[in-house]
Amino acid sequence: MEASRRIANSSYVIAAAALLLVLFLHLLPAMVAGLLVYTVVGAIAPVLERKLSGGLSRQLAVAMLGALVVALLATLIVGAVVLLRAQIGNPDTMFDGVMPVIDSARAQLPAWIVARLPVSTDDLRMMATGLARKHSSELQLAGQATLIVFGRILVGLILGAMVALSHERAASRSGPLRRELTARCARFAGAFHDIVFAQSKIAAINTAFTAIFLLIAMPLAGVHLPFAKTLVLITFFIGLLPVVGNLVSNTLIVIVALSVSLGTAIAALVFLVLLHKLEYFLNARIVGGQIRARAWELLLAMLVMEAAFGLPGVVAAPIYYAWLKSELQALDLI
Repeated sequence: MEASRRIANSSYVIAAAALLLVLFLHLLPAMVAGLLVYTVVGAIAPVLERKLSGGLSRQLAVAMLGALVVALLATLIVGAVVLLRAQIGNPDTMFDGVMPVIDSARAQLPAWIVARLPVSTDDLRMMATGLARKHSSELQLAGQATLIVFGRILVGLILGAMVALSHERAASRSGPLRRELTARCARFAGAFHDIVFAQSKIAAINTAFTAIFLLIAMPLAGVHLPFAKTLVLITFFIGLLPVVGNLVSNTLIVIVALSVSLGTAIAALVFLVLLHKLEYFLNARIVGGQIRARAWELLLAMLVMEAAFGLPGVVAAPIYYAWLKSELQALDLI
């Protein structure tokens, strides 16, 4: 009994160290991508298994499904980038589209801010060019970092499919530590499933309401918000972050609405406050129901993780907290 307890404790230490290394080594995008593929494959594979017989057919189905999921997720990432570029426009004409927004904002902003705004498209272009030259080294590093992150995401997608396939094969005899580590991984994957799929539902609902407001209600009222489609797209992807994502998207929408008129900004703010209240209700019912956690618990976990690891900590906090809580519940400690 004492030996089994030592083995279980060792598995907890190894799992905790691995999760911390993911953050220290900046491997969170790869881990999230791999877990996403693994979770989706695990959810769909049983449906295919009812129609296929034999071990080889089962493995083939999971392998094909994993490849399909990787292809779809990669297509979604590329498609989102293309759609964002199409909505904003090409660099040569982007300034012509941004300048009317700045001109409209002059009547709404304080004088000390207006004095710093560009007065023409050429002035805006010169300002942007000067900033680009001043921060050229930072931009190059940012471009390299983006490529590295994208490469890690692709590797994570492939690894997730490979792990999902390996779990469908006949299991060989394994030692006690391996069984304990498998249990830790299974609970972590379950926590990821609960958080991501619950938050996806919330983000989809928020995006649907935001799209109705920006693309239907406001045009019917004679108000056409700049970059409305881009804001809807941003609302979904940033909305995948619990609580914080909603605040960021709301801020962007109010800023763009302010460029149209003060009344438009007030109307957008009232709508978004009501939507924000709805998100708290959804968090309590969907996310909180999945992991038996209140909204303030998730917010506290995100605050601590952000202070320790920055933005990656905000993304990882709900997943890590859900896993920790599931382990404590399994031990009947809470």
